[in-house]
Amino acid sequence: VTPIALIAAAGWVSWQAAVCTAITSILLIGIALIFTAWRYREIGKLSVSLRRIAAGDYSLDVRDNHEGELSILKNEIYKVTLMLSEHSALLQKDKLRLTDAISDISHQLKTPLTSMKVMADLLSDAKLPEAKRSEFTRNLRMQLERIEWLISSLLKLSKIDAGTAHFRKERVAVKTLVEKSLEPLLIPIDIKGQTVTVDGTEETAFEGDANWTAEALINILKNAVEHTPEGGVIAIRFQENALFTEIVIQDNGRGIPKEDLPYIFKRFYKGKHAGEGSVGIGLALAHTIVTSQNGTIDVSSGSGKGTRFTIKFYKQIV
Repeated sequence: VTPIALIAAAGWVSWQAAVCTAITSILLIGIALIFTAWRYREIGKLSVSLRRIAAGDYSLDVRDNHEGELSILKNEIYKVTLMLSEHSALLQKDKLRLTDAISDISHQLKTPLTSMKVMADLLSDAKLPEAKRSEFTRNLRMQLERIEWLISSLLKLSKIDAGTAHFRKERVAVKTLVEKSLEPLLIPIDIKGQTVTVDGTEETAFEGDANWTAEALINILKNAVEHTPEGGVIAIRFQENALFTEIVIQDNGRGIPKEDLPYIFKRFYKGKHAGEGSVGIGLALAHTIVTSQNGTIDVSSGSGKGTRFTIKFYKQIV
């Protein structure tokens, strides 16, 4: 029903009714036009804000405390803005972390590659003595093994960071795990005349991934072998209780300085006693593997007092 029809109908009653209806219609139409203009203006402002948010300006606060659909929409947009801001901050952190990682990797690869280039140039000399040729060839092989180990460790860390590493949940017998972890280190242990003692029961076990955990133990044991002198002792003991399974690796080497302890699990960190070929990634990889399996790894040490790594795998208690 149009306003004109209403006025005409009111005119059949009386001219006063027609006038009253006309005034009311004009007022309602005016209010509707004003409200519509206000809504379009607010939608226009909101559209500008959305464009700014889409461009990356997450500081905008479009909320208001009024009633109505527009206010509800503004509050929802604000929530989305906060979410986008948080995602943007996380992405920025990831970019910085990736930049640092690439820089570290580049730095770690630069040294062996430069050394290999120099040795390759020397090997091309036909007059090079045979003894030197054998030495340079051996050094080249060592540098290649170092690069291979570095790349392999970085790939493993990347898989864990990306969440693509699958950690199996299976019963892992600790004694078997320790024996498997010692196998790659038997030759350097024998060369240095070190003694390894293993103390624990056959029944000691935990729920985890045997292969990944062996990788962690190999890196910790490798650290112990490298920093324990010839004829030194590396003691491994393990036990299980109602809360967790514990593995302790203790050596009587020169130990880790107190100031280095808070940083030894940080990637590419090399302490004062780090070996010449160390890249500072083995312990970081071990820490990541253990903590990814509901475990903890702690270290206690001091210069000249040896080092003790304590690993605990906690049980899932329902």
